[in-house]
Amino acid sequence: MRSLLIIALGLVCGTTVYAQDTPPVGPAETYSPYPEQNFPNQVFFGDTHLHTTYSADAGLFGNTLGPDEAYRFAKGETVTSSTGLRARLARPLDFLVVADHAENIGTAPLLAARDPRLLETEYGSSLLEALDADDLPRAWEIFSVTKASGEDPLADIPGIYDSVWQEMTAAAERHNQPGGFTAFIGFEWSSTFDRSNLHRNVIYRGGKENADTRLPFSQYDSANPEDLWDWMEAYEADTGDKLLAIPHNGNLSNGLMFDSVKLGSDEPLDAAYAERRARWEPLYEVTQMKGDGEAHPMLSPDDAFADFETWDKGQLGPNPKTPEMIPNEYAREALKRGLAYRTELGINPFKFGMIGSTDSHTSLATSREDNHFGKVVALEPTADPIRFEEVVGGVGGDESVAQYAWQTSASGLAAVWARENTREALFDAMMRKEVYATTGTRLRVRVFAGYEFEESDLPRSDFAAHGYANGVPMGGDLGKSEGRAPRFLVRALRDPDGANLDRVQIIKGWLNADGSTSEQVYDISCGGREVIDGVCDGMVGNTVNAQEATYTNDIGQAILGGFWVDPDFDPAQSAFYYVRVLEIPTPRWTTYDRKFFGVELPEGAPKAIQDRAYTSPIWYAP
Repeated sequence: MRSLLIIALGLVCGTTVYAQDTPPVGPAETYSPYPEQNFPNQVFFGDTHLHTTYSADAGLFGNTLGPDEAYRFAKGETVTSSTGLRARLARPLDFLVVADHAENIGTAPLLAARDPRLLETEYGSSLLEALDADDLPRAWEIFSVTKASGEDPLADIPGIYDSVWQEMTAAAERHNQPGGFTAFIGFEWSSTFDRSNLHRNVIYRGGKENADTRLPFSQYDSANPEDLWDWMEAYEADTGDKLLAIPHNGNLSNGLMFDSVKLGSDEPLDAAYAERRARWEPLYEVTQMKGDGEAHPMLSPDDAFADFETWDKGQLGPNPKTPEMIPNEYAREALKRGLAYRTELGINPFKFGMIGSTDSHTSLATSREDNHFGKVVALEPTADPIRFEEVVGGVGGDESVAQYAWQTSASGLAAVWARENTREALFDAMMRKEVYATTGTRLRVRVFAGYEFEESDLPRSDFAAHGYANGVPMGGDLGKSEGRAPRFLVRALRDPDGANLDRVQIIKGWLNADGSTSEQVYDISCGGREVIDGVCDGMVGNTVNAQEATYTNDIGQAILGGFWVDPDFDPAQSAFYYVRVLEIPTPRWTTYDRKFFGVELPEGAPKAIQDRAYTSPIWYAP
């Protein structure tokens, strides 16, 4: 139509008008610079670790919701939980990974369907008998003892898992809406080597066509992560698709998650191991329901905020924790040791970014303190004492190792800086580690490091464009220093529905000349207070009313920014830097429960919590 109008006008008015509508010869100016930008300009919040009824340790515990309900809930729809409660998020998530356990995947749905192949086995018939008698502890015992044996009880039944896996990948395809909501395909490999938690969540970049070519890798195939990496490498070679793996809960690994030797041997880590681990495991899930794994007060005694939602009594079973295990279980210590490995091996095996997720086994990805649905179905919102008193860690042990339901966290979320909300864009951002963890809040954090930044760059309107053009973002590597100290620009914005910010901190770890490592926490911006010698002048305060489960935002600040130059920089020392942002205190989920249900808090249960975010590090190497 436009061409016809131009021709008509030319006929009426002569060639002059037609000539004016002819595109000029040579390059044309772009009307808007926005389409020309190619740097990540949005942060997307999601959960990379959610279990549905297809996980045996969820379905055999009463979870009746499958992947469809999980995706619908994450997208903001109201669903009815397994206990009959109406459930909905205050705000939808941007992406979700249904990461059901690969071990005996789909057991509960197969039992519900009375699948004859399953019921013909002693394993299946005994499980059904326990479930029909409503004897969930017995069903759990059957499953856990069988899994611990290392032998798949259904290994001789061809194809029993294929239809289950195809149902799961089909659900992801149905709910994936590029640009609106990303439904990743994924699963959890659940190694419990020597009853230690060495679990990894595996995420696919691509879709169903490739994912259906083989079943997920399980502990029955191997409990060694090196064999998982072999499987991932073969999958990529055969399909052209991409995978990554995310370890979690090093705090329950009995000192094995970041060990100095290869699993099950006395063989020290070598360059080949370091290269493969860094390749296949670019991220670490640093916070979730079963405790926070950023730091530990024994390892970081000078960090006033290191003792946060700490699970350090034992593991999921009855064995107690011993002090020598703890250095191999926490992210900050692993990041420091990674610097030493880089010097020794030429490769850093622990060069990971940090995210959070829920590890919820209810199919409901909830992370807010005022909307906590518990880790398993039995712990969904209720006045029943089980909500607080159920033993969820140190099961089978004595009081010294028991972790109770009230000690679980409402955590956490994965925040990803990307250009668009698609599988490809989010996956690629995860691979380059441009991600951060939150303990459930949706506060926004951005950090750039370089050598030329000035404090006047902090308020500039093109903050991100300038940061990318002159430095590196979270997850990046600083270039050669030429004797100059790194300079950091940090912006933090509170969750729009949440609490003001208390402070912004930079955590630095470095490698000393003698091979030892050190760390330092620097406050660089404090809500309403000055920074004196790298420390906030006083605490932010606490407005939590525990009786009413309320707080006020008349302390702290909604936005904090910080410009920081490393005052102790030594260009000969390897180092990493990451940002930690703390909110002001708010009511913990147990406090909301006390108010809503009129129950008493257990002795020792915190009334308030300071939710926080941890960015992926930025590394410097001499």
